[in-house]
Amino acid sequence: MASTRYEVIEAGPPKAPVISLIKISGDRSLTASLKAFGPNYFNANIEEMSKQYSHPKTGEIISLREPTTAESILVAAYDFSNKAKPEIFDLRWLQAGRIVRTSDGVFANPPKDDKGNTITDEEKLKSFLNGVKPIQLGKGKIYIVSNANNLKDFGFAEYNSFIRGFQDAGDFIEGGLSRVLEHTEKSAENFKEIASKKNYPGGVDVWGFDSVNTPALKVAGLDSVRSLGDYGLNVDGDFWDDGNYGCAFGVLD
Repeated sequence: MASTRYEVIEAGPPKAPVISLIKISGDRSLTASLKAFGPNYFNANIEEMSKQYSHPKTGEIISLREPTTAESILVAAYDFSNKAKPEIFDLRWLQAGRIVRTSDGVFANPPKDDKGNTITDEEKLKSFLNGVKPIQLGKGKIYIVSNANNLKDFGFAEYNSFIRGFQDAGDFIEGGLSRVLEHTEKSAENFKEIASKKNYPGGVDVWGFDSVNTPALKVAGLDSVRSLGDYGLNVDGDFWDDGNYGCAFGVLD
């Protein structure tokens, strides 16, 4: 009779650090890092999220990519008053995603060229709006461009489509900036949760969205207005990708 042989195969350490994820389903479905990367510069946070990690369930090797503004806002809205607000907004900044400010308005989530560089040429960016039906808001228009090819959550808001400075949350979520950042033709529902009176009774302060002669590549930043504690929500359009320490969520494709 042949002898019985036993072989014990011990579980070894994961090939890469395990990262916790959040899976979101609904009108927009995505999987992202449960916790934000940082605080660091936006480019440094992107470099960190693009490293190898182990999936918390399958153990497979994964890496994350930089978020669009709409994706960042969606993840931040999850249990906002208990998570993103005290952990990120009250302490530092959320780096929501890239924007390009121009003389007429602001582009959200500009695409990259064949070399991987973010497109900032105003005429080239405007060419992606061809055939897109504008939505009139106030004295300005917004354009919500359907996802296709290298366009993801791309849109444009004329400055006259939204209010700058302090405003009620209701005015903000109905305005062009919130809709373009959230990539929606309708009211910005995720911002509605974030900017609600229970979180920010003082409303919203929109600043750094000024007209420029030369297109300026920036990062949209969100935080609690520090001069008033957590009294208001701050929406900033003047972040640099290699400055302004903050946090960013990574997205799993």
